[in-house]
Amino acid sequence: MDTHADSPTSDRRIVPLAGLRGIIARAMTRAWEAPRVALGLEVEVDALLARCRALSEASGVKVTPTAGVLAALARTLPTHPRLNALLTDQGIEEVHAVHIAVAVDTPAGLMTPVVRDAEKKTPAAIAAELADLAHRARTGKLPPSAYQRGTFTFSNLGAAGIDWVTPVLNPPQVAILGMGRTREAMVVRDGVPTVARVATITLVFDHRAADGMPASQFLRDLGTCIASADI
Repeated sequence: MDTHADSPTSDRRIVPLAGLRGIIARAMTRAWEAPRVALGLEVEVDALLARCRALSEASGVKVTPTAGVLAALARTLPTHPRLNALLTDQGIEEVHAVHIAVAVDTPAGLMTPVVRDAEKKTPAAIAAELADLAHRARTGKLPPSAYQRGTFTFSNLGAAGIDWVTPVLNPPQVAILGMGRTREAMVVRDGVPTVARVATITLVFDHRAADGMPASQFLRDLGTCIASADI
């Protein structure tokens, strides 16, 4: 008897690697072939959370922490073009515009709709666009073009309660940022220990496109932007 058969008497179920699941599987296989490196940084987020609340009140649009980090990425990536890039047959294509793909969990699987030209948008505009994209992705109302031409990807798994994540690259992009939950931690400011809210951000990048030092400088600058809420 085939114990793998999907039948009323079987205790197992086969989920075929077809359709969307198959597309995701092939993309993950392609991404795993890249020589990838992960770098992590713990950042304070009290100022960012306060800034998001203030922007929400001023604009009437809910500016979430995810939107706040997207705004920080939009400010930081233009000065680090090697991370806002695509790996092509011709070489590394640095892109001047910042098109951030955002991982969204949907009933059909993981989707990554793209917030285009993020560097030209306010945090409130990014928040409104992200909310619309996520809603339409979950209801299956986004056209294929909404998932194309991303130059960088952001995946926030803080809602799942984890501390950190090393996400898989989204080819042909050369970098992706993961973020874990916001939590309280003891930090030292001017020699005085105090409690602050922190989160761990993790950059995964393709070592063919960037080396460790410039990638580290990007992550450091992004962390500074987040900690200072300069969005």
